[in-house]
Amino acid sequence: MRPPAVSPRHLRLDGSVENGQTLCMDLSYSAADETFRAEIRGWLEANLPAGWFDAGFEMTPAERKAFNAAWPTTLFEGGWICATWPTEYGGKGLSTMQGVVLSEEFARAKAPLRADFFGDTLVGPTILQWGTEEQKKHFLPKILNGTMSWCQGFSEPNSGSDLASLKTSAILDGDEWIINGQKVWTTQGHHADYCFLLTRTDPDSPKHKGISYLLVPMKQPGVEVRGITQPDGTAEFCEVFFDNARCPKDNVVGGVNNGWKVANSTLAFERGMSATTGYRRFEEEHRLMVEAARERGLINDPEIRQRLAKYHTKIQILRVNGLRSLSATLNNTRDLGVAALGATNKMYWSEMHQEAMALAIDIHGADSMLIDAGPATGAWPGAARDKRRPGYPVSPMMSSFFFSRSETIWGGTSQIQRNIVGERVLGLPKEPS
Repeated sequence: MRPPAVSPRHLRLDGSVENGQTLCMDLSYSAADETFRAEIRGWLEANLPAGWFDAGFEMTPAERKAFNAAWPTTLFEGGWICATWPTEYGGKGLSTMQGVVLSEEFARAKAPLRADFFGDTLVGPTILQWGTEEQKKHFLPKILNGTMSWCQGFSEPNSGSDLASLKTSAILDGDEWIINGQKVWTTQGHHADYCFLLTRTDPDSPKHKGISYLLVPMKQPGVEVRGITQPDGTAEFCEVFFDNARCPKDNVVGGVNNGWKVANSTLAFERGMSATTGYRRFEEEHRLMVEAARERGLINDPEIRQRLAKYHTKIQILRVNGLRSLSATLNNTRDLGVAALGATNKMYWSEMHQEAMALAIDIHGADSMLIDAGPATGAWPGAARDKRRPGYPVSPMMSSFFFSRSETIWGGTSQIQRNIVGERVLGLPKEPS
């Protein structure tokens, strides 16, 4: 059974006024886009496991592990990894709307579209924008074929949200940078082959100006990775210590001491990803909450119903804002209202999701927090499925709850996002130093 064939053919919203400007959203899918949609659906039906589209389909942990291991190769052979990249760097050169259609169909089928999140979505686009031809030819093919995995080395223990105050240093020694310092919350640091690392290369410059963006090999003496165990038993976050670690001189992206601008590009990719499809995971969570409320006799509780309705409304606002972002990209709009969307959307969905997961706990009840009880295993989006430590059988719903606590931090804290909107969009005075 294939996913529903319904798709928005044309959407136009007029008349909303922001900062004295009238915004409009005009999106349409051409006949060629719909032909491409049919091609993607056919490929998904032919390549996903048998029964994938059937109601109640589940894989055993062993089957899911095998699928996760094989799927990146299948994606690569289909040409779908980073398909919007130029053909000379291994992509398909898809248009923006084709990329949207591709994301929509994979999201509708609930099929993974990435081989390595940090490579495909963050450092790859950054190298495309800022890298030298040599860097593009060396790194991009390995990102595409899944033979090189990445982690992000931005946050530091004593910097908090003030990324520009980082202290990890890189000193040029002949043809290599010598790196010393510490990073924290480095997701997948224990698996990564490379780290895209922010370092201070000029300690005498103002803090935003003496930073460089390096591509650093992780498998070398002088790099120590320690996992940080989370409450649900997972340890994907890591601390990384650099003790005279080395990096080739030519692995600077965007030029020496220009790392702040380059890093902001990476953060923009992270905050803006899946603008038109990201809301779908929240829709699925909402469906599961409604299901649980019915099962537990809470669907007629006035407070629960109001909170469920509020979550549904916020998801639709998120969906429309994603469409506004896409419309701005297609129309090359650069007004103040659009400029604020990246930061405001990130604040919006991360805070919305924390509130929603508190609702999920209230619906499932206090027993959902016990290790020998809780909701049955289900396809909770965002849950760290099949990674739970033996002896700590946290449910996928609780895993999603735990993860939601981090969402107002990674990609830029909500406090920092408010500062960005206030200072750079609304023109308010900067906070005192």
